[in-house]
Amino acid sequence: MSYTPSSSRLMKNTVLLYFRMVLLICINLYTSRIVLEALGVEDFGIYNVVGGVVIMLGFLNDSMTVSTRRYMNFELGTGNGQRLHEVFVTSLNIYFILSLLIVILGETVGLWFVLEKMIIPQERMNAALWCYHISIFTAVVDILSCPYISAIIAHEKMKSFAYIAILDAILKLLIVYLLLVFGYDRLILYAILYAVEKILIRMVYNIYCLRNFNECKYRWIYNKPLFKEMAIFAGWNMWGNFAYVCYTQGLNMMLNVFFGPVVNAARGVAVQVQGTVGNFANNFQMAITPQITKTYASGQLKETHLLVYKGSRLTFCLMLVLCLPLIVETPAVLNIWLKEVPEGSVLFLRLLLISIIVQKYSSPLATAVSSTGRIKKYETLVNGLMLTILPISYLVLYIGGAPWSVFVVYLIIVIFAFALNLYIALPMIELKLTDYYRYAIRPCIMVLLCSLLTPLLIKMLIEPSLLLSLANIVLTIISTVVLCFIFGLDDEERNIISSKIARLTKKHNR
Repeated sequence: MSYTPSSSRLMKNTVLLYFRMVLLICINLYTSRIVLEALGVEDFGIYNVVGGVVIMLGFLNDSMTVSTRRYMNFELGTGNGQRLHEVFVTSLNIYFILSLLIVILGETVGLWFVLEKMIIPQERMNAALWCYHISIFTAVVDILSCPYISAIIAHEKMKSFAYIAILDAILKLLIVYLLLVFGYDRLILYAILYAVEKILIRMVYNIYCLRNFNECKYRWIYNKPLFKEMAIFAGWNMWGNFAYVCYTQGLNMMLNVFFGPVVNAARGVAVQVQGTVGNFANNFQMAITPQITKTYASGQLKETHLLVYKGSRLTFCLMLVLCLPLIVETPAVLNIWLKEVPEGSVLFLRLLLISIIVQKYSSPLATAVSSTGRIKKYETLVNGLMLTILPISYLVLYIGGAPWSVFVVYLIIVIFAFALNLYIALPMIELKLTDYYRYAIRPCIMVLLCSLLTPLLIKMLIEPSLLLSLANIVLTIISTVVLCFIFGLDDEERNIISSKIARLTKKHNR
């Protein structure tokens, strides 16, 4: 069976996912500000670092999520409905096992770490423990939602995905309102309300999938070869996710041990913005990932290469439009957003934004490698390199490095990992480095170099002020969008956008 990738479907799904993302960003920026204000810097830092322990355990779940999406996309590409049902049921069975493992690890090793190793004021320890136990429960709810979310994404039903996001946003606003209304310990209350919100969204995903996708109707199946195959694939992804957890949440724990919860609050603010920006790229890649896997599954290697070029270029352009104005005007953005900006947030955020541009740019290559099913070498070497962030950062802090130094280490390793990514991934999907440079790297270099001119000239020639910062943000966004259109898109993409604009203009003028 041949799968036909569609640029128009990709664009439609991307627009829907961006509608979802813009809505969530607006809600998250508002709720983050209120939550920081309501909890205070210390409790906000405690929530980030305690929740980080649970996130560390979540690498088990993340590994299985990648495996589930890969296999569902692959079977949709081959058109095997019975195999697709077996993949869904097998993945759900594995998720139940993972949930049990995370509860056991969380209530033993994780709890020991919170009690014995973390720097938490004694008077807030009880609230921190409540928050920790509730976070474990929330993680289990999230885990059991993953097969259903994977089904929606594999079927490319992004409109429904966006509608559920609206409900998610409304519930998050309700959490903020209740947090301000009730006078109970707000750290504990926030953890409880967040858990309830996750349960409700989990129920919505389940109901939608059961009504729309036949493969999501659970009946006991034990396909031993498939279970083993998916478990092995997830196991190699687990190594990659373990590395990710170590160099993200591990750094968070390390900063807590060396500097205390106030630095965790600064990192929490920076990571929240980084995560929000990164989700823009995730939403585009969520739209293109099924097409990459399905074309590879149906043997259309040339189409897979074209999608990898497209994914890399468009991801870079989207990230640059978002990140460049934030990097240039970080102090102004944080001062407008937050009443109290934790010390260190500005530099942390700038370094993290540069890092995430590089990381997200290489994600389509990682998706293509995942489509092959041969991920052992890739996961071992690339994520092994990323894992060195933790010991190098510890050494830097041990000899007296400042908190920001760990993010410099992070950025340097990310750049080396990208080079290693190219070395391993391109031969696996039979893609020449010269072609990847011509169609993916060179256009992005052109966009980057030209985009830097506007903000740098404004900074050099005009006295700084809040009004100038706002004008600089707007002009940087406009100039970067124009340059992305000129240098970052191919002829087909420019034609699609031009025709859409012309159609909308014609409709508006009637």
